[in-house]
Amino acid sequence: MSLNEGDRSPPPPRDDWALFLDVDGTLTAHVARADAVVLEDRVRHVLMRLQDRLGGALALVTGRSLAALDALMRPHVPAHAACLHGVQQRPSAPDSRFPPVASTWVEEAVSLADRYPGALVEAHGPCLYLHWRAAPAAAGAMTAFARRFATGVPSHRLHIGRHGIEIRPDGMDKGMAIADFMRCAPFAGRVPVFAGDDPADEPGFVAVNALGGISVRVGEERRDSAARFRLRNPQEVLHWLAEEARGADRQGERK
Repeated sequence: MSLNEGDRSPPPPRDDWALFLDVDGTLTAHVARADAVVLEDRVRHVLMRLQDRLGGALALVTGRSLAALDALMRPHVPAHAACLHGVQQRPSAPDSRFPPVASTWVEEAVSLADRYPGALVEAHGPCLYLHWRAAPAAAGAMTAFARRFATGVPSHRLHIGRHGIEIRPDGMDKGMAIADFMRCAPFAGRVPVFAGDDPADEPGFVAVNALGGISVRVGEERRDSAARFRLRNPQEVLHWLAEEARGADRQGERK
């Protein structure tokens, strides 16, 4: 990739796309606590219009649990979603394939977070998330805990982000989730397009690139990213997606 290639704006939409979207940092700005995120109604409207235009070939691909995603999206719960980086998928692949994180590890992580006001631990079945966006002083202690966890539970991997660490079963990532969707209707045979904002989205970029698709990084420029296009923030993402939705509206007017 050339030095400037990953800083281009993505191309205009096409009706043969299979669209995959991260949520936090892509459709809405990051906040200190994920449970405090509020999704704007206009985002829901745009997503509904896109789903219609693409014949249902739209999926949200997120680190959130399915329950947390549905709570954020209501009343328009997405028909297709990959949550916990693919551990949970709708309409299939329940997370019962993986045992939950042992309660002793969860209790230790929660006890650690309690020492740093603003730090947060989320336990979702086989996944454990450590957040320190609102408590930067917790970064060292939480990182040390996560590395000890990885040594004690070799079936899991650490995915280190800017403000936290995600611990999830080895072999599951957003790229694999996208590949799963691309093998099935209504996604099969379409051009995959994925937009995401952080290191956990890199496997998704790699996957759509390998399938001849379009990878879009949201946020600051990063030369080590596999994404071939970039938008600066969720506002630019919404403008880009709204162009697609307007295309759906124009199609409806012609019918």
